Amino acid sequence: PKPMILLGGKPILEYQIELIKKYNLNDITILIGYKGDVIKEYFNTGKKWGVNINYIEDPDPLGTAGSVKEIESLISESFILFYGDTILDIDLFDLINFHNKKGGIATLVVHPNDHPYDSDLVAINKNNLITNFISKPHKNYHRNLVNAALYILSPDIFKYIIKNKHSDFGRDIFPGIVSRGVHIYGYNTHEYIKDIGTVERLQEVEKDYISGRVRNLNKSKKQKAIFIDRDGVINQENDPLNSIDKFKLLSGVSDAIKIINKSDYLSVVVTNQPIIAKNYATENQVNEIHNYMESILGHDGAFFNRIYYCPHHPEKGFEGENPEYKVNCKCRKPNIGMIDQAVIDMNIDLNNSFIIGDRTVDIMTGINANLKTILIKQGFAGNDEKFDCSPDFIFNDLLEAVEFIVFGSYK
Repeated sequence: PKPMILLGGKPILEYQIELIKKYNLNDITILIGYKGDVIKEYFNTGKKWGVNINYIEDPDPLGTAGSVKEIESLISESFILFYGDTILDIDLFDLINFHNKKGGIATLVVHPNDHPYDSDLVAINKNNLITNFISKPHKNYHRNLVNAALYILSPDIFKYIIKNKHSDFGRDIFPGIVSRGVHIYGYNTHEYIKDIGTVERLQEVEKDYISGRVRNLNKSKKQKAIFIDRDGVINQENDPLNSIDKFKLLSGVSDAIKIINKSDYLSVVVTNQPIIAKNYATENQVNEIHNYMESILGHDGAFFNRIYYCPHHPEKGFEGENPEYKVNCKCRKPNIGMIDQAVIDMNIDLNNSFIIGDRTVDIMTGINANLKTILIKQGFAGNDEKFDCSPDFIFNDLLEAVEFIVFGSYK
């Protein structure tokens, strides 16, 4: 059975059990079907790993949800559901705290990936409430956010699963629950979780495990990040950039982001978008542009771990301006509110992180946040002249800057 495929000399499923034990979760039920005896023989009662394992057999495959319905009588509190063919290293304490705080019927771990174009996507709002499930193929442009197949479920979930009927959580149960207005939340994480559905993915996971990347991305560990300005760095300057037809990706950007994705750094966009305050665009329009940007990058196998934007602008007097956003805020660069939020969300070590921008305001943001700063010779190329400050490094474009960070003296 696939969960017993060896990785570093141990079955995939053994890594999951060791992770579960690490977070003091001792009671495990394994739903077994094809060649389930192999799993039972290897793990037995779980005593060797310090856990208690029992088994439920599913001789007639009922799908992910239909199978879980079989353990309803054993469940009296929220439980974590793992898929046996994934290798992962997640801070389960943080996931559990998130679930308890939100109080929804379910929490789904979600993340961006390098192939969103052939993945089923998840839409979440600012409060991490899941608002929609988008099945492939996608007709429009959407945020690169994928169901990672790791859930915390309340016992109330069983009310929505019909006994002895084949059903899957992602395809049948979760979309139906959301359509009824029942709250499901998405836990957006940069941490490592990948399935081994193909030989190629198994080889990729083996490489990541040997390098230490699997364990190093756990949220309990400090992360390094590369913060990236948007206009003039990722895309051509086009003021006001208020529609997707005005968005033009700069040369080399996809390659640069892919290098970050395969490195020890996280890729994080931080961009001032005063066009919202000036009423040249709505927040929905800015989000549509970001969805379009993520879709383009996704087709090239690249992704951002997070995108943060500031919608505010402190100066009043623009015709038709939106007074709700005309405020002095903590998020507008060179203030570091967006950086601070990224630290909270992803446990980022600012002392070992960078910011890349085309304006002095980006460099001053980095100085204020204690980041290493890089100015690129595109966009404004530092000629905005808002601040009298000097970057730590200067490069021609994003790709050159990223290659220096990842492959150069800061390897």
